[in-house]
Amino acid sequence: MSPELPTGMFDLAAFRAGFDSDNPVKYCRAAVEAATAYQYARFRAGDHARELIRQRSQFVDTLLGFLWDRNDWGDHELALVAVGGYGRGELHPHSDVDLLVLTGELDATCRERLSAFLTLLDDIRLNPGYSVRTIDECVAIARKDITVVTNLMESHVIRGNAAMMESVKERTGPAAMWPSREFFDAKIAEQDERHERFADTEYGLEPNVKSSPGGLRDLQVIGWIAERHFGVERIEDIDDEDFLSPDEREILILGREFMWHIRWALHMITGREEDQLLFDHQRELAAMGGFEDGDTLAVEQFMQVYYRWALALGQLNDVLIQNFEQAFLREGRERDEIEDVNERFQLRNGFIEARHSDVFTDHPPALLEVFLICANNEKIAGIAAPTIRLLRDSRHLIDDAFRADEENRRNFIGILRSPVKMARQLRRMNRFGILGDYLPEFGAIVGQMQHDMFHTYTVDAHTLEVIKNTRRFLYADFEKRFPVSSRVARRLRDISLLHIAALYHDIGKGRGGDHSELGAVDAEKFCREHGLSVRDTELVVWLVRNHLLMSAVSQRKDISDPEVIQQFAEHMGDEEHLDYLFTLTVADINGTNPTLWNAWRGSLLRQLYTETRRALRRGLDKPLDKQVIIDKTRREAVEMLEARGFTEDELDEIWRQRGEDYFLRERAQDIAWHTEAIASHHDRDTALVLVRNSTESSVANTTQIFVHTRSRAQLFSRICACLEQLQLSVHDARIYSGNDDMILDTFFVLDSDGQPLADDKERLSHIRDLLTENLYLDAPFPEVGTRLTPRRLRAFAMPTETKMYVDEVKNFSVLEIAAADRPGLLARIGRIFVAFNIELQAAKIQTLGERVQDVFFITDQLHQPITDPELCELIQRTIRDELDEQVAA
Repeated sequence: MSPELPTGMFDLAAFRAGFDSDNPVKYCRAAVEAATAYQYARFRAGDHARELIRQRSQFVDTLLGFLWDRNDWGDHELALVAVGGYGRGELHPHSDVDLLVLTGELDATCRERLSAFLTLLDDIRLNPGYSVRTIDECVAIARKDITVVTNLMESHVIRGNAAMMESVKERTGPAAMWPSREFFDAKIAEQDERHERFADTEYGLEPNVKSSPGGLRDLQVIGWIAERHFGVERIEDIDDEDFLSPDEREILILGREFMWHIRWALHMITGREEDQLLFDHQRELAAMGGFEDGDTLAVEQFMQVYYRWALALGQLNDVLIQNFEQAFLREGRERDEIEDVNERFQLRNGFIEARHSDVFTDHPPALLEVFLICANNEKIAGIAAPTIRLLRDSRHLIDDAFRADEENRRNFIGILRSPVKMARQLRRMNRFGILGDYLPEFGAIVGQMQHDMFHTYTVDAHTLEVIKNTRRFLYADFEKRFPVSSRVARRLRDISLLHIAALYHDIGKGRGGDHSELGAVDAEKFCREHGLSVRDTELVVWLVRNHLLMSAVSQRKDISDPEVIQQFAEHMGDEEHLDYLFTLTVADINGTNPTLWNAWRGSLLRQLYTETRRALRRGLDKPLDKQVIIDKTRREAVEMLEARGFTEDELDEIWRQRGEDYFLRERAQDIAWHTEAIASHHDRDTALVLVRNSTESSVANTTQIFVHTRSRAQLFSRICACLEQLQLSVHDARIYSGNDDMILDTFFVLDSDGQPLADDKERLSHIRDLLTENLYLDAPFPEVGTRLTPRRLRAFAMPTETKMYVDEVKNFSVLEIAAADRPGLLARIGRIFVAFNIELQAAKIQTLGERVQDVFFITDQLHQPITDPELCELIQRTIRDELDEQVAA
């Protein structure tokens, strides 16, 4: 018999005595609201969701039972049955109340009363979902639909004829339909499809507590399979330790209670059936859980706990399903194929397994050896479930002595150097907890999220994805996507050094301080302990310390400048360091966020790699003379234009007002394109706008927009506002001012989603026409920022950060801005430049998830760097205030 409900939650006697027959909807709603408020208060006071969900199910039973009993059903055969989650006795505040009404033959009066009863349930806002069926109808539908069978398995009779439901269960049981094997196959197919919807990972940025891998549904699946096979009501009731060990039972119970707790809180704070951990909810739950910001954000600490539980439950689901299939469903049906591996391991039906239960106790190095064997044998499909259990139960053997053992160190290095499935073995080692135990510094980053939209994965998942990418460079089917990286990777002296650098490049995150420096210290210790030579150790440490450098230089420096290339080449020192860093950088960017890599970033890295390689081959003591490049570019452009009828004197006249930067940074082909158009354009009051797609430009696969017009205030801001209206994102901007009061601006743009524009002549013409119209001297300023900011971006209201300094070599000021992305950002910055009489010389625009990292190269009106400290601070404060005020609004 169920315990009585707390009187503070629901007093049935008082409810019955005061029931308002004239207004039952209002009276019942008040009871539901009061019960919900009571449970919310108890949850905030510390009551656990495991009691509250049972209590809520009991409350709904009591309320529905009372309402049912108020009707005279006569002698009709009827049963009111709770099914699904409610049938299990588990109701969260806004979960659906799933009901089945079993009926026999009903007269018109009874049907009318049943309809009124169900309508009342709708009106009192219990989230009911109901079906009215006969026993035969239930059986017929269940035979076709596995979800109906599952719902019927989890049920309890609230009121009415219990024998009717017993008949349904008997006629839909495994002896009548969906026997264990068929039920298992159908449920696993359902699970695979569901996992695929969530990218088959427990580490989603905004995971679903119910449906994501490692969520409550995974536990329900193994419960349903066990119930179908063993006939138990709950999976924890199974007493067969071959199927569910005591440790697994504990993980199941504690993990389920954790997920219940999170789901209850989600329903409470949102006031609806919300099972997805959206970014806003994550922060609120972290605060409710008592997490506080430290070296890592409170929300990151909370989500690390979530991810570790999701990983544990996902692994439990894997093991129990594999164990069920191997140990039970194949029993007596298939003859096992057994192949010896060595004295410790054998293959059974393609899965490697320990030959006896003391393998790891007798020989602890076998904890790594089993993965080394898998990494060198392509035939092995995986590790058998009983052996996974042994691995998990033997993790305590991995201590300092184990880590210092030379055999274990050789085994681990052997895994990193293995020819097949190396990345898969590291993933398995991480999933089973072995990798984090062997490398405690890696264990610290397991499940560690980075609360932004730039990093799609947790640190450990990102690290393993980067290692996988370094392997992909060696695969023929990836050569088309990464042609340069693939060629470079194949000529690396020892690719395992790249794997080690990838393993350690982000391992210092979450500790405070510079993660590159912290990771370099850990990497040096690892290399020294694992017997790497001094040369190899220095290379790995250098790679970890510098793993962000190439990306930063390519996207934030003017890589058309030979001085930038010379400085970068000097930092590289030789081609080997360049090759390793290039492949690590490409692997890292592609392992950070699937949408981050695009043709623009690829072209910048290739250009930096190619120019640096040339500088290294030329010799660091022979830097390329800037004037040589300028003269060469002018000469090539002259040759092209002479072929089109221009004379050298005409070209000298057109180019007389151009500075040397124009010929240093632009390609001869583009200069010829610009010059021919300028020569044919005679109306100085009308802007000349050229637009074309090009895969051959210095910024490949972007659309080039060239503007030649009179210099005037707010020109940059006006152009950016137009581009915003056109749903274009600026990725590079080059600004040239001539002595004739005319400017030449080149913008390299992509679509707002970061993809190249289609070769659509109509759209390119529209871009040209709108810009021309808005750049006319008397044209009104275009509207700024009309697009709505997406929900995910609004969740990351980070304060704007600025940095300003003088580049002594280039003789201009550099302004770096890191801010939350939002519509009209560049136009607003441009207006501030006008207010402070700032001349923009060039810009590097970079969007990373929900934030931008822009670099502006600026001078005063006399084309001198801005050196007054107070003015520099005022400019930066104005930018911060303007952009942060926009986010707040």
